[in-house]
Amino acid sequence: MLDTYREVVTPEGVALHLPAAGPVPRALAWVIDFLIRAGAMLAMGTVLGALGRAGVGVYTVAMFLVFWFYPVVFEAMWDGRTPGKRSLGLRVIAANGAPVGWLAAFTRNLLRVVDMLPLAYATGLVASLLDPWGRRLGDMVAGTLVVHEARPRDPQPAPADTALAPSIALRPYEQAALVAFAERGPRLSEARQAELADLAQPLTGARGTQAVTRLYRMANWLLGRR
Repeated sequence: MLDTYREVVTPEGVALHLPAAGPVPRALAWVIDFLIRAGAMLAMGTVLGALGRAGVGVYTVAMFLVFWFYPVVFEAMWDGRTPGKRSLGLRVIAANGAPVGWLAAFTRNLLRVVDMLPLAYATGLVASLLDPWGRRLGDMVAGTLVVHEARPRDPQPAPADTALAPSIALRPYEQAALVAFAERGPRLSEARQAELADLAQPLTGARGTQAVTRLYRMANWLLGRR
């Protein structure tokens, strides 16, 4: 896997690579959602303030509903996205890659009470930093995962248009890793490609740009592009 991708194999045998989101984009999405809720409550308070004591009671109930059920409703009904998550390209899904349901959305948001302790989401931050996929405690209990939404990309051909047979026999998982590198490599920087290719020096017998080119050629050979 590259970086923080989580691989999930569906019952049909399809491998899903889920790019887990870290604490920074999630915190930014939370700030956006908080500002939206605060703005809605400010506007509502201006209107209800004219009703006197009755308005105060309605405002109190509305504040509870907005601050606690805003994320639950959006995540359950808007494909796992609140406005803040949508603006950051994030989405909540079940850990197996399925859409998040009402129960999971309610559970993960209810447990924010624990993640907020002792203050400023300290518990949730520590949990997300220790977890390989950046999950806070609410996500762990609810069986959910916050991921970056896949953005449509135009297919990019591998830089190498010739095939090269590997110098040694590769095991199935090694072949899969090589093909995965060829598929994702064009979306990475040249420096990142070279960094990953250097790990395969025993196979390529080279480093840097030359190693990258040889890996692409070997992937072409494995895919039958000869």
